[in-house]
Amino acid sequence: MKSNNIDVKKPGSEVEKSVGLIIVEIIEYIPNSVVSKTIIKKSTGNISVMSFDTGEGLTEKTSPFDTFAQIIDGKAEIVIDGKSNLLQSGEGIVIPAHRPNIIKANERFKMILSIIKSGYE
Repeated sequence: MKSNNIDVKKPGSEVEKSVGLIIVEIIEYIPNSVVSKTIIKKSTGNISVMSFDTGEGLTEKTSPFDTFAQIIDGKAEIVIDGKSNLLQSGEGIVIPAHRPNIIKANERFKMILSIIKSGYE
């Protein structure tokens, strides 16, 4: 897995509101990179769309919140607690809070990540 090259947008650079979006088209693939674009960023959670070029990925991490990853183009490998999950376009998985996880691009893919930081339990 190559090092993370994440295209960080300026804070508050969300997509335009009240305008229909084709989610898979609001982010492009960039060679040798992981690109992230914020759809919504609030104190209670975030929704982002990301693209991963082949061979790229995110290093192992944990989050204090559950995260929902939905693949919208291509195929991804998401490893949770050492267990590999192969997902393709249209599939999703909940990455549990406080569990080590790795996101790998064995081929290029795009996904939506949704994190809810608080709510009704």
